[in-house]
Formats: sequence, structure tokens, C-alpha cells
Amino acid sequence: MSQSASRTQPDACPGALRVHEAADGGLARVRVPGGALMPRQVRALAAVASLGDGGLELTSRANLQVRGLPPDAGRQLAERLAAAGLLPSVAHERVRNIIASPYDDGRAQLDARALAAELDAALCADPRLADLPGRFLFAVDDGRADVVPLNPDVGLFALGDRVALVLAGEDSGVRLAPGGAVPGAIAAAEAFLAERTSQWRIAELADGPRRVADRVAAALGVDRVDPVPVPATPPGTHAQVGVVFRRDGRTAVAAGAPLGRLSPEQVDIITAASDAAGGARLTPWRTVVLPGLPDEAAGRWVSDLAAHGLLVDPSADGVGVTSCTGRPGCAKALADVRADATRTMSRAVGLPVHWAGCRRRCGRPQGRVVEVLATEAGYEVGLGETTTSAADVDQVAAALDAARRAV
Repeated sequence: MSQSASRTQPDACPGALRVHEAADGGLARVRVPGGALMPRQVRALAAVASLGDGGLELTSRANLQVRGLPPDAGRQLAERLAAAGLLPSVAHERVRNIIASPYDDGRAQLDARALAAELDAALCADPRLADLPGRFLFAVDDGRADVVPLNPDVGLFALGDRVALVLAGEDSGVRLAPGGAVPGAIAAAEAFLAERTSQWRIAELADGPRRVADRVAAALGVDRVDPVPVPATPPGTHAQVGVVFRRDGRTAVAAGAPLGRLSPEQVDIITAASDAAGGARLTPWRTVVLPGLPDEAAGRWVSDLAAHGLLVDPSADGVGVTSCTGRPGCAKALADVRADATRTMSRAVGLPVHWAGCRRRCGRPQGRVVEVLATEAGYEVGLGETTTSAADVDQVAAALDAARRAV
């Protein structure tokens, strides 16, 4: 949406307590700040999934969705999440949107997971911030520029021994010590609330980044430096599956969810692997990182994950390919995009590929994406401003090949 946007209604983002009624039943979205899950929390989420259709959807904000919930499941869902520590604030549950760099491979300039947890606690402790829109997004980037390009409203970006405050993709010029990073992010969120009328995102405010930055600098009593360019496109993180690094006798394995969805059987194997790895980390690229598998067992786990249909081979068809729910789960969809994507499944060479069942483009990754959009007249395959019409699935496959060659 363009800057200075005017919203006529509050956002309708689903949550763990605000369940959306979809065509296939209730849809609940569980926020997982920083994507970090302990083994007991993974087990709790597997149990929560059984209240619906048994599967879990991974979102582009490293959250999870449960589909197919019956009308009377809401209370049990909330109780199970709260018992697992996944619902620390009823008032703030929809605004705990925090993505963080997921890899602990020794290259980080700060501990993104710890900072994300600190930010979540500070967010929940501020009653005013419960008024943030459900689409407002925070990011904690450990310096490798993997999550700060994903269009967060407020980004904390490690630059050596300082942290840059990034607002709607722009460096604000505000520099923070690591210990002051969370107060800076909270000040930015409060500044947005002071400036907004009906907008949901900082980018929707006219001159939003500057207005918010002015308030933050004044509140913190800091001078601003000359801003630096912020990377607009993350590295090829959407294609990072399989063994991603080894450290201190442990192996980290990233498993991709086909089209962003885990089947009940895949939920079970991820739960077992999480127990062995000491937890799991969700990524905005719809992968699950198992960060601490013992080196001697990693090969077996990779084989087991692959046997359950998870994507652990970077050259496998389906890596980097996502879709919305489509028909029949979504009443607004114009096509069964999941079935059609499966028929034309291939590896997302160079850029991610996203199939959308309508012009709302739910679940579309940020940045440059090869998009397959269902319309009343068939599909459109687009990359940037270049769009090719494709009347049937076979033509979509040809258009996808052409779009990838243009990358």
C-alpha cells in the first residue's frame, strides 16, 4: 500500500484468541517471537494441531497457523498455548510479531534470539503497545542482513559494536548500544502509535520513517549519524535446507515445509527431531531449523526428515516454492493453487516462487518473488513489472521457466 494510506477499519489479522472462520473451519495464528521454540513447546504445538486438521502452516513471519478448528476449540487452544508459555499476554498476543536471524553459526554480531526474547518481554510489559496493529512487524538482525530486508516496521540491525535502528526499510541514523537496542525499538513503536491515525504500518504514514525517527531521537536524547544503505534483498535464505552448519559437535539442519505446510506425520517427525536437537527455530522462509543435532546422528535425522517428505536437499523440487491455502480452504480463492503448484513443482532457482489464489496475495514472501497469481481468466506469472498470462497449468510451467531465466 502506498504511503499516507488511510484504513477505514482495524486490521483483521487472526490470532490465537481471534480465530478466523475460513471455508475449511477455524484458523488460528500462533505468534512465535524470534521463531525460537523449546522442545516442550514443539510438543504442545503438535497437540494444538490435533485440535484442528492435525497439520501446521508456517508463515512468512516465522509464525504458525492451525487450520480446521471446530467452533468449540478456542478455549482448549488458548489453555494449551498458555500452559506452554506461548501466550504470555492476552492483550498483546496479536502484536508479538518478531522475526530474528535463526542461525547460531558463530558469525553473529549479536545474540538475535536473546534480543528477540527481551524485546517480546518489553513489548508485553507496555500496555500501550497492545494497540499496535496486528501487521506491525519487528526484526532482529544479527548483522548478516537476512531478516532486515523483509520489510519490518522496526528493525534492529547489528553493525559492529552498535545497532542501527531501521524503520520501514530505511536506516534512521539512530545508533544504539546492544543494551539499549530494545528500549530503542519500543520507543519506535510508541512513536508510530503517536503519529498514526488509521495506518497499520510505518511505510503507510506520509514520511513515516523520518517522523518516527525524529520522535525516537528526541525520546532517547541521541544524535543521528549519516544513514547507510539497508540491503533490500536477503541472501538466498529461501533455498537453505539440509545441513546448514556444524559447530561444537552439533549439527544444524534446516527442513523445508512443502508449500509452507507440515502434514500431521511431518509434525510428528519435527517434534521428535526437536527433542533430539534441544528445540527448533522457525524461519520466515517456511523452514524449521533443528539447531543442535548430535553430529553422529545428523545423517540419520536428515534421512528420516526426507523420508517424511520434508525438503532437506537444496536441489530438490519444491525448495523455495510456497502458496496460499487456495481452494477449497479459502472461499476467496479462484483456484486450487496448492494442487496446481504440486503439478508444476520445481526448484525455485535464484528467487522464491509464490502461488496466490487471489489478489490479496496472502503469504507472499517479501522482496523479489516470481509470483503465480490466479485470476478469473487463468494464471498470471510475474516478476516485478513483467507479467505473462497463462491460461492453464502447462503454460504456467513454461512461464515459470522463462521468468527464472530472466533472473
